[in-house]
Amino acid sequence: MRRQRYVFSRRGERLRAEVWAEPGGDVPKHFHPSQEERFEVLEGNVRFRVGRIERLVGPGERVVAPPGVPHAFENTGTRVARLIVEVEPALSLQSFLEEAAALARAGKYTRGGLPKQPRAVLELAELIDRYRGVTVMTSPPRVLQRLLIPPLARIERRLRGRKAHR
Repeated sequence: MRRQRYVFSRRGERLRAEVWAEPGGDVPKHFHPSQEERFEVLEGNVRFRVGRIERLVGPGERVVAPPGVPHAFENTGTRVARLIVEVEPALSLQSFLEEAAALARAGKYTRGGLPKQPRAVLELAELIDRYRGVTVMTSPPRVLQRLLIPPLARIERRLRGRKAHR
């Protein structure tokens, strides 16, 4: 429940999203191993963190997150913020965002991104594992992610397989 809406378009290897972020709407800290992400604020005020640099960005200003650099943003204003976000190469980022949003709409995790029930832990681990080449969350720490996410994802895949055969 990140409190935002997206409209996607794609031109070749560039994914473009128009984003409307409600006050307090945010994207948690993450990085893309091989994609550059560019943001342009059209309306509102958005606080960005790219690497160790944090700055408040207003209309007409841009921010770039190079591949491998952790970044996050939050609408710190009192009105809806509107942004244009471009990611290149697109890879499967749109699918990741749509699936993560579907889990949120289904009430699988809290606003802070924590799973609400044991099955949601498995579903989120499977999603993170499947899209690890596109988006990597910075929390929990990478060492824990490497230890825990692959086996949890395998359990979820087995459970889905059993359900499909019933």
